[in-house]
Amino acid sequence: MPRAVGTRCGGWAMQQYLRLFRGDLLGGVTAAVVGLPVALAFGLAAGLDPLAGIYGAIAVGFFAAVFGGTRGLISGPTGSMTVAMAVIVSIHADNIAEAFTIVIMAGLIQMLFGLLRIGRYVTYTPYSVISGFMTGVGVIIILVQTLPFLGAPVAAGGPIGTLRNFSEVFEHFEVSALGIAAVTLAVAMLWPKRYERYVPSILVALGIGTVIGVAWLTDAPTIGVVSTALPSFQLPELAPGVLVRSVEPALVIALVGSVDTLLTALVADSMTRTRNDPNRELLAQGIGNVITGFLRGLRGSGATPSTVANIRAGGATLGSGVIAVAILVVMVIGLGEYVGSIPNAVLAGLLVKVALDTIDWRFVTRMHRVPREHLAVMLLTFGLTVFLDLVAAVAVGMIAAAVTSARQFERLELDSVVSVPMLDQSFFGFKDNGEEHDRFSARVGLVALRGAFTVASSGKLIETIGADIRDHEVVILDFSGTVYVDDSAALVVEQLVETAITMDTQCIVMGLSGRPADNLAALDVLKRVPANHIVADMEGARAVAARMLGVKLGPALPILKETKQTQTQGQMQGEGFLNGLLSGAAGTAIVALAGAALLQWRRSSNHARANHDADPATSDGAGPAGSRKAQLDALLAAGKLDAATYWRRLADLAAQAAGQQNAPPTDRADGDGER
Repeated sequence: MPRAVGTRCGGWAMQQYLRLFRGDLLGGVTAAVVGLPVALAFGLAAGLDPLAGIYGAIAVGFFAAVFGGTRGLISGPTGSMTVAMAVIVSIHADNIAEAFTIVIMAGLIQMLFGLLRIGRYVTYTPYSVISGFMTGVGVIIILVQTLPFLGAPVAAGGPIGTLRNFSEVFEHFEVSALGIAAVTLAVAMLWPKRYERYVPSILVALGIGTVIGVAWLTDAPTIGVVSTALPSFQLPELAPGVLVRSVEPALVIALVGSVDTLLTALVADSMTRTRNDPNRELLAQGIGNVITGFLRGLRGSGATPSTVANIRAGGATLGSGVIAVAILVVMVIGLGEYVGSIPNAVLAGLLVKVALDTIDWRFVTRMHRVPREHLAVMLLTFGLTVFLDLVAAVAVGMIAAAVTSARQFERLELDSVVSVPMLDQSFFGFKDNGEEHDRFSARVGLVALRGAFTVASSGKLIETIGADIRDHEVVILDFSGTVYVDDSAALVVEQLVETAITMDTQCIVMGLSGRPADNLAALDVLKRVPANHIVADMEGARAVAARMLGVKLGPALPILKETKQTQTQGQMQGEGFLNGLLSGAAGTAIVALAGAALLQWRRSSNHARANHDADPATSDGAGPAGSRKAQLDALLAAGKLDAATYWRRLADLAAQAAGQQNAPPTDRADGDGER
């Protein structure tokens, strides 16, 4: 019995192995067929030998397949890497070794990304920057390939050089080249998708365009003689000055290549329903690009067209990438002598097709609905990519996106700050024992910081809260709903404390715990706040505030007791004291309205206070306003009035009282103000 089971298991395992091998074989062949013409075209477009693209596809593709962390991913030259390499080659045309020094250094930086395990952070590059960059790359390829599309040689200097030398079109214009390029582009774009899995459109376009150029339109310019020798290792330029100058472009190219690779890995994951290892993938890409630099090949990254073709054909493991590389090596050795007869117009047509696929049409077609800030970042990155250089485009685009995001976060974070006055009578729970108390006094203010606070809101946080601090003798900084405070916001908290001390306002820190407490402690932000002024909850804050002001603390109102119980049950979940004070945003608004109205009425005029002190009807609570306030307090204490209704009626009462104080004497005498 065990032997039979083992035989069946062994047979099943062999079937699975053969199925995977068959899929990888078909996928590898398909990826090689798709990648060969594109690699040739990219090598020529980068200002290098066409075989430089093949060398890059072999080196990057092999090491990314052997050490990579994404199933089915095929790596090789891409549009973004080609444009970047073209810029580097044009700058270092007099010493090409310096250009490949940048390639090797960029590979080392990618390896460092993987070793430091920051691969997942690379994908945090804002989409508006990626879209602007990729769209710019597509436009650059189209502009640069316009000349060979019409029969003229490629102009040096990228898109600007192409526009300056566009007059060469009239001198070198070839009808044959235009016809070949147009047919190649048409075949690549119109090839039925249902046949794409069996015969890739790129390969069909390459074959038809080459046949037309060899058999009929023979006067079109061709690639020319291409060496079929395998590449040899060549050392880069290691002078200290060259290494220093190479750091900045290498860093940007490594970042762009990493983002390009990880986005392709996400596409592969969605098709294979697996999850990639970004750190391992970046390490493998870095190794491959370092070897490519030594071989003088074209730098590469994850190639989306080849990856999609590989997975659709059945490639399910990293073995398909190795098979694709092996086939490319055989093609170079066996077919290299025939490469020279391919017309330049064929490669130009293929590159225009690739460029059209590179442009982010999904974003471009929705530009009119995109928020202005994101659209501005995209257009800025696009313009710098096309008309300046890739390094500046990515760097400035990242900075612009960060500033735009900071403005959005500033609004969100400032909306999470709530500052309200706390009425003494309600907060301290004064008893009706014959003592005189100002019913509208609010010597304590509450500032609740809810959510996360970063550098985005730190600039206006002190401006927003500072004015409220000076209105009170004691301010409670409520951190019970704070989930994160970065270093900039932490220093603003320190400034708030300093401001309060300067204004003779004493501070109480409430509910500080977790990461916010760790960050504030690391920067010693609360060094001027006494230890006994740091409390856990509102009950502790009431006790400390009463001691500071010399007030005899009475029993807490039912609303405060309910709030404490709600906090104990863990139902507030970081929403702070104010969300528990009254349920929902409406309750918080009522509290703020009532407190602000009462405080404003109390300050309305010195004459109003004098009348209040001199009038026995209002000072002892026997007057109309005092009797109504006493009735509301009694109903609240008896549980016959809910908190929201209590504060709403109290606000109405305050507004009526304010109207009485500000009305003419005759109106008050007639009672109109009361009505």
